[in-house]
Amino acid sequence: MAQRLALPILLPNPPPSKPRFLNQTHHQQQNPTSLPNSPSPSTPILQDLLLRHNAKTQQPIDPQVRTRLGRSRDPNRGKPWTHKGLSTQGQQVLNSLIDPSFDSNQLDSVLAKLFEQYQENPDAKIDFLTAEVLGIVKGLGFYKKSDLALGVFNWVKGRKDCELVLSSSVVAVVISMLGKERRVSVAANLFNSLHKEGFSLDVYAYTSLISAYAGSGRHREAVVVFKKMEEEGCKPTLVTYNVILNVYGKMGMPWSKVMALVDGMKSDGVAPDAYTYNTLISCCRRGSLHEEAALVFDKMKMAGFSPDNVTYNALLDVYGKCRRPKEAMEVLKEMELNGFAPSIVTYNSLISAYARDGLLEEAMDLKTQMEGKGIKPNVITYTTLLSGFEKAGKDESAMGVFEEMRSAGCKPNICTLNALIKMYGNRGKFTEMVKVFDEIKACNGAPDIVTWNTLLSVFGQNGMGSEVSGVFKEMKRAGFVPERYTFNTLISAYSRCGSFDQAMTVYKRMLEAGVTPDLSTYNAVLAALARGGLWKQSEKILAEMKDRRCKPNELTYCSLLHVYANGKQIDRMHALAEEIYSGIIEPHAVLLNTLVLVSSKCDLLEETERAFLELRKNGFSPGITTLNAMVAIYGRRQMASKTNEILNFMNESGYTPSLATYNSLMYMYSRSENFEESEKILREVLAKGVKPDIISYNTVIYAYCRNGRMKKASRIFSEMGDSGLVPDVITYNTFVASYAADSMFEEAIDVVRYMIKHGCKPNQNTYNSIVDGYCKLNRQDDARTFINSLQKLDPHISKDEEIRLSERIVEKWS
Repeated sequence: MAQRLALPILLPNPPPSKPRFLNQTHHQQQNPTSLPNSPSPSTPILQDLLLRHNAKTQQPIDPQVRTRLGRSRDPNRGKPWTHKGLSTQGQQVLNSLIDPSFDSNQLDSVLAKLFEQYQENPDAKIDFLTAEVLGIVKGLGFYKKSDLALGVFNWVKGRKDCELVLSSSVVAVVISMLGKERRVSVAANLFNSLHKEGFSLDVYAYTSLISAYAGSGRHREAVVVFKKMEEEGCKPTLVTYNVILNVYGKMGMPWSKVMALVDGMKSDGVAPDAYTYNTLISCCRRGSLHEEAALVFDKMKMAGFSPDNVTYNALLDVYGKCRRPKEAMEVLKEMELNGFAPSIVTYNSLISAYARDGLLEEAMDLKTQMEGKGIKPNVITYTTLLSGFEKAGKDESAMGVFEEMRSAGCKPNICTLNALIKMYGNRGKFTEMVKVFDEIKACNGAPDIVTWNTLLSVFGQNGMGSEVSGVFKEMKRAGFVPERYTFNTLISAYSRCGSFDQAMTVYKRMLEAGVTPDLSTYNAVLAALARGGLWKQSEKILAEMKDRRCKPNELTYCSLLHVYANGKQIDRMHALAEEIYSGIIEPHAVLLNTLVLVSSKCDLLEETERAFLELRKNGFSPGITTLNAMVAIYGRRQMASKTNEILNFMNESGYTPSLATYNSLMYMYSRSENFEESEKILREVLAKGVKPDIISYNTVIYAYCRNGRMKKASRIFSEMGDSGLVPDVITYNTFVASYAADSMFEEAIDVVRYMIKHGCKPNQNTYNSIVDGYCKLNRQDDARTFINSLQKLDPHISKDEEIRLSERIVEKWS
């Protein structure tokens, strides 16, 4: 496996994007992203979701437009229109065009009036007519009549003397207008046709098209136009550079490429302005570049620009995304000291910083403080808090925030509903998840790219590989073009489902589609490697990241901890832990939580308890996964009092036990004298509407088999099948081992026959149990007879396996 990984992961710089200049459509971009061998959706959950989506979605939705439920999208709302620059005759023409009774067939007669005087005295009227056409087009844009504006443009273009009247400014206005209405393909086609006809296109026309692409989220195409513009010798302006810098930030470009663009800007003699610095700070939101953001902030002040509200809020947002609440509070103090009152944007960034770090009480205190200053929480405030509680496993608190939001009259937006989909889906509450999916439709909205990505993540989290592939197919069918976050989610989802090769295939497809890996991509790949314990490859990825100046963050080191744990590299794990405890690597909350998790997984009790104490000592709140790890390690060691301490802490702190919590409790009881308690917990899980997984049923089956209660074990086995779960080799081996241990060899062999018939391949443990059972009774001859008859029982058994079992008899005998 490690050899196969070397090619897709350790590539040189990813291949450049290959769209044709100005002519690439969304459908053309989809082809490189198709995945091989993706099974069609077939499960009831996915069918239900897709049927509900397809029944109400007749046309593909623009994937880049995120619907804000309950919010007006009219950019001209409340603004007056002035006819500045238009003559009286020009105003009359505009009024005729915007009249509701206007018929497009009248366009020729209306516009012809402007050109009558021009024919008599062309030299005097060229500039006048150019200004008139520009004013009329602008006016039509204000009244959102882009089709009519385009009609005016084409009418003028159709005249023999059009090159004298149509300025590049008119082209820029028309393209900008189309871009604002998300008609970017129309704008690109117009630009492309003018370009082919040799029409003089200046920097303003180029910048308008770049802005149109950027505003619609088609960032790669914006960069292609920018590069084409430079190739043709058209010098970018300050506005052009600012737009592209913003695009780079949205694309998550490596900081080295962002700074290379700034250096190119300066070498062209274009000095950065305050907007440039604000944009650069915003570029730092991805990649945990808080140090770089602070440096830009200092350079901005050194350049003579005073930070404003936008600057401070952008810097706060960076610290919020990087989970650095202390630094965020320092920015707030400086902001207020310089006379800038914090706004809802400010507080939302602060709340995000605390919520992301698991400091939810502090986040709620900020909300109270905000309300005390007369600032009303908005949908972003509530959604941030809801997501924070969901991530911490405090479902009741999350729903409390949601109910408060509704009571306050604040309408949920699609981000809120996506957060709820994530919460219900990750808890296995698919009925509730589907209801939220329906609510998206009921609110006159539609699933957006984040909705689909969330579904991919949810199904991946639950190990539902066919659903992952089905959602991805449906997402593309609905007209959505996968972007970097989608690829990252797919890599993570497939690796969680155990489809490691599929995850690496997605990574290769991503590179082939010209999408540059960012920090999240590397972290997704590292997480996939971690599940396989491929620590050597992980260290190569870490070196590659540093070579590309992609700074590792806390999630990177979390994956390293996981890969060392799964790869049985305990010494390396300890060394990395000491760097965290000593502060060489910042002891971030998520890192300490991960240390608890991996130490528990390796059954290292002292290390688990130390990590948990360090977490609390640093003032961080443990997540539900961390608490589950504590329950698991105490449960495995039958430390019931310690287990109850953690359960009481969870209850007092408002944590909602997850299926993992219950599974650990079932495990503890299944190995104890109170083994029947394991089924009681299973009943509690079902009563709470949580769907048990195969581990839940296998644990209860083990509890009964271990204690000779085979009828009860068989009853749980039947329930397991009725729930839709397919028994695995562990399920069958539990029965085989129990029957063999009780000298019930015929029953054990019947189980083997049953499992083979139902498509479950026996493993070494299956046959070891029967052979060992015979040997325990000194019935070596019966064991040999069993081995000699294996070909009839299992036609696929290998000769090597028969030899191994024969050698096992000798070992047991000796």
